[in-house]
Amino acid sequence: MENVLAGYRAPSQLVQDKEIDRIDRHCRQFIELSPFAVLSSADSDGWPEVSPRGGDPGFVRVLDEHRLALPDRQGNNRVDSLRAITGNPKLALLFFVPGIEETLKVFGTAELLPADALEVDLTEFGRPPRSVLLISVRRAYFQCAKAVMRSGLWDPARQVPRSAWPPFGEVLKDHCRLPAPLDEAEMRAELATEL
Repeated sequence: MENVLAGYRAPSQLVQDKEIDRIDRHCRQFIELSPFAVLSSADSDGWPEVSPRGGDPGFVRVLDEHRLALPDRQGNNRVDSLRAITGNPKLALLFFVPGIEETLKVFGTAELLPADALEVDLTEFGRPPRSVLLISVRRAYFQCAKAVMRSGLWDPARQVPRSAWPPFGEVLKDHCRLPAPLDEAEMRAELATEL
């Protein structure tokens, strides 16, 4: 493994220096523009977990340069990330902003709190969150745009038509070995009521 790593050149000084120990004004603005983030955690045994998180731009609230509030909305109720964090508070967030190719990485520790524990209104879509993660920021840095550029993630011409993938009810039928596909209209209606 060391032989493989030896094939990479050392990161430039700029790449090393871009890591900071706080949320500066540029990080704050990026988080305020972001409607989507990926939450990464690991349980006490080290098994990783990733979870998409989304809402209106700024759904993750910057409380100050060392603290973020991440509300937890209605989902599938597996709460895998939340369970992992209660056993191992270390986490990472990767923030995306549609149309901007750079991403923001934030690392820290979190405490799971009741939704009303902070004196901050985290209501969205007319509903309060189920709970909130109070994140203490340890490190933050902007990731270069290469991966998003290579993927063409924001290029409308590369958007995959919905018809390229089966209806999700059919996917779940096969994936879960159900006797019949789930009703797509019912699933969409249930998702819409849970937003």
